[in-house]
Amino acid sequence: MPVDARVVVIPQEAGAGPEVLDVALPEPSGHEVVVKQYASGICHSQLHAIHNPRAAPQVLGHESTGEVVAVGPDVTGLAPGDTVMVTWVPKDQASARRRGGPLRLELGDGRTATSINVFTWATHTIADEMFVVKVPEGIDVEATCIIGCAVITGAGAVLHTAGVKAADSVAVFGVGGVGLAAVAAARLVGADPIIAVDLAEEKLAFAKRFGATHGVNASDCDPVEAIRALTTDEQRFDILRQPLRGVDFAFDCIGHQSTMEQIHQATRSGEFGQSRGGTAVLVGVPQRSLELDTLHLFIGERAFISSLGGSCEPAVDFPRFLQWHADGDLDLDALVTQQYAIDDIGQAVDDLENGRIAGRSILVFD
Repeated sequence: MPVDARVVVIPQEAGAGPEVLDVALPEPSGHEVVVKQYASGICHSQLHAIHNPRAAPQVLGHESTGEVVAVGPDVTGLAPGDTVMVTWVPKDQASARRRGGPLRLELGDGRTATSINVFTWATHTIADEMFVVKVPEGIDVEATCIIGCAVITGAGAVLHTAGVKAADSVAVFGVGGVGLAAVAAARLVGADPIIAVDLAEEKLAFAKRFGATHGVNASDCDPVEAIRALTTDEQRFDILRQPLRGVDFAFDCIGHQSTMEQIHQATRSGEFGQSRGGTAVLVGVPQRSLELDTLHLFIGERAFISSLGGSCEPAVDFPRFLQWHADGDLDLDALVTQQYAIDDIGQAVDDLENGRIAGRSILVFD
């Protein structure tokens, strides 16, 4: 039978802010699952969806915790009563290779809202089972809701996309929710140094709680030169016989044109004849194209790569990150710095857009 839900909708009209509507979710069919949600993360990337042109109303949000209330006839491995996490990344290889499709939600007033895959800014959601991961009962259902995007994106970029190892040097540009997860993962694998780069001293101090060994305030100095100064190696040399300077891995968790350029410049050259150079990893969603200094890339044997969803497999990685939280290795309670009710979504979006969120903000549903 249909399930009544309250859902955040972004109208089609340009410049229109979020509205909260009462919507009847249909009975699930096929591989669909209906989830009563406990909490949902508020991701910075959703601001792009709000501000960019759209062909129809949109429903947003892509990380949450909840409880299954109904399943379609083709669903396997999930049942009503299961504690689950909803994410935007297919949970396993088999799911990823099954063709899904854009989600369409009838709003009841003649309009149809769309989403690429899921929506979690809602008291209840309906999603393909490929995006719903069963997790143990009794988890902290509020703080862990950010695992489905913030944690997999930041920590996964370190663990999977880059493959950071003990003693590797790391710089993380932008230490919001995603960047802090990257910092925490770098600490857990034994990276050193771990250099946090941001524009506010309070955010840099906060990053040290998660494992940053140094903070660079990009509003006060050239962050590339600061990173090079912190990482000069007088025992190894590039092709010009100059000491190596720069990090093994630089992560851009923002996606601005300036930070994309800076992570490229902040990576070290290869040790000529002995090792390849450092790797710049684009994690934040870019909004503009980038022109790289290809000579810098070539002569130092550097690499510039991207990470989408931290290259994660949620069915495998969610248990790992839940265990990190349970063991105190990933303090999600500290990472979640602000909570909102669904009716306060307008304020939540404004706070996020204007830099008033130190870590990650979430919606908590009754």
